[in-house]
Amino acid sequence: MKQLTFKQKVVQGIHDLFYIWKQEFRTTFRDQGVLIFFVLVPLVYPLIYSFIYTNETIREVPTVVVDNSRSSLSREYLRKVDASPETSIVAHCADMEEAKLMLKDRKAYGIIYIPAHFSDDIARGKQTQVSIFCDMSGLLYYKALLTANTNVSLAMNADIKMKRAGNTTARQDEITAYPIEYEDVAIFNPTNGFAAFLIPAVLILIIQQTLLLGIGLSAGTAREQNRFKDLVPINRHYNGTLRIVMGKGLSYFMVYSLVAVYILCVVPRLFSLNQIAIPGVLTLFALPYLAACIFFAMTASIAIRNRETCMLLFVFTSVPLLFLSGISWPGAAMPEFWRYFSYIFPSTFGINGYVRINSMGATLNEVSFEYQALWIQTGIYFLTTCLVYRWQIIQSRKKGVISYKL
Repeated sequence: MKQLTFKQKVVQGIHDLFYIWKQEFRTTFRDQGVLIFFVLVPLVYPLIYSFIYTNETIREVPTVVVDNSRSSLSREYLRKVDASPETSIVAHCADMEEAKLMLKDRKAYGIIYIPAHFSDDIARGKQTQVSIFCDMSGLLYYKALLTANTNVSLAMNADIKMKRAGNTTARQDEITAYPIEYEDVAIFNPTNGFAAFLIPAVLILIIQQTLLLGIGLSAGTAREQNRFKDLVPINRHYNGTLRIVMGKGLSYFMVYSLVAVYILCVVPRLFSLNQIAIPGVLTLFALPYLAACIFFAMTASIAIRNRETCMLLFVFTSVPLLFLSGISWPGAAMPEFWRYFSYIFPSTFGINGYVRINSMGATLNEVSFEYQALWIQTGIYFLTTCLVYRWQIIQSRKKGVISYKL
């Protein structure tokens, strides 16, 4: 058998690499399952999530009232609460038992209880109170109800203090009401909205999860079509580890470069989410994230034996990975084991880095930990992917299907 020169081997390797890239590209657009995960899901899911949370905050939370005071002051308090954008008083109940039944039947999500001595205490110069009961199955209901009642109580407190101070000028009234002037400024999320907080993290996670599902489905198909149930097809062009890994990786990267532009740039603009990232910084950050996700998915595909397996293994991980990222619960407050365990997944660093770049205007230097971690993951998962495919080629060689080359 004629030996090839080094130059001929390089040319043959490059030719095989592009052959594998072309075949993987064809598979992506011919396999309806892979096409759904690589194209349809990334196109539709971000829109669905963004439409759901497009209102940003909860408004007009249905609330019932138990007003045992029945005074002009209690009615004024309730009118102001009802006028706030957060709550809507839907009923006045005779007692707490009736109000609890309305909460149980989901006709309301909160109860405002005003005691009988409410107005009398204020008239005597004594401190009084208003009690709030809320359905805690949804924390946003609690936030809306508490915000409305807190704002109204502070405003009424200021009015009562000014009336009793005996001031003669507007400036004296202002100082009496607010001895210390303060200003509430919400940084990086001016609307205090849920979409601006959650959607950026979900967008990044969609990239990783759809890659896991799409590459896993492709790997399952390859095994089903292989006579020996191996990951590597019986084909002379697949006779080498690097050409397989680079050919497949290049194909996935080209598809997801366009997908990433749509998910990370177009979707936030469509729904007017915070988007103050420097384009060059976001591009440089997305590069290692995509590479890490691709090689991570290719490594994980070794566990896929058929097309359905990837659904069983990967779909359920989406919610846990969102929690592990430290975006819904502060990473500093997580148990040390789970914090280090989260470092296995590119989404952990991708979510934290993207949120800081896109919503806070951070530079690469300010997300250097996440940026460097993604490059380290890229290197590690590239090596593990090479080991996976090298092992598959060795198995094929033992079966006499192909001879092994690098």
